[in-house]
Amino acid sequence: MLRLGFECSLKLGVYDLSVEDECLEERKAKVLIKLRGYKLIKKEKHKDAISYIVEIPKEKQKALVWCILDESTVGIASINRLQKVMKEVDVERGMIITSGRYTHAVKQSAKKKGIELLPRTFPAFDLFEHKLVPKHEILTEKEREQLLSEYRVQPYQLPQIKASDPAVKAIDAKPGDILRIIRKSSTAGEHMAYRYVVE
Repeated sequence: MLRLGFECSLKLGVYDLSVEDECLEERKAKVLIKLRGYKLIKKEKHKDAISYIVEIPKEKQKALVWCILDESTVGIASINRLQKVMKEVDVERGMIITSGRYTHAVKQSAKKKGIELLPRTFPAFDLFEHKLVPKHEILTEKEREQLLSEYRVQPYQLPQIKASDPAVKAIDAKPGDILRIIRKSSTAGEHMAYRYVVE
C-alpha cells in the first residue's frame, strides 16, 4: 500500500512539472520585455536556446533577446552564434539571458558587438510590483534640462545610483541618465527623488 501511494505521488509530481514547462530564462525574458516596454514580434525555439525578436519603441529599432538554456559558462562560441542569428534576422542589438556565468573574453567582446549581457541576478519577476520597490523612470531630454536648470546643478552633483542596480538594469538606464524615483508617502502622497546613473 505504501509503495503504491509513493508511485502515485511521483506520477503527480511529474505531471506538475509538465504543466509548468517554462524555464527560468524564459520568465526572465518576459519580465525584461514587459519592464522595458518592448513589443514582441516573434518567439522561436532553437536546439539549446530560445530567441525573441522585439521592437524597442524609444529607439525605433529591433533587438534580439537570446535565452541560453542549460549552459554553465557562456563563451565566445555563444556570442558568435548570437551574432550570426542577428545578421540573419537583420538586427543590430542583442541581449543574452542565461543562468550561467560569462567568460572574461565574452565580457570584453560583447560591448563591441552591440550585445548586452544580463546578469544572472536579473529578476524572473516584476520587481516593481513589490510594495517596497518604488517606481523608476528615465527622464526625457526636456525633463532633464528642466530639472538641472531648476535646481542649478550639474548631473554629477545629484545623488548617484549604480548602473548595476537591479532596478536600473530592469529599465535599461545607462550611465549618464537621470532617474526619477517615485515613492508612495503616507504624509505627502508621493515623494520624488532624482538619481544620476554612474558606472
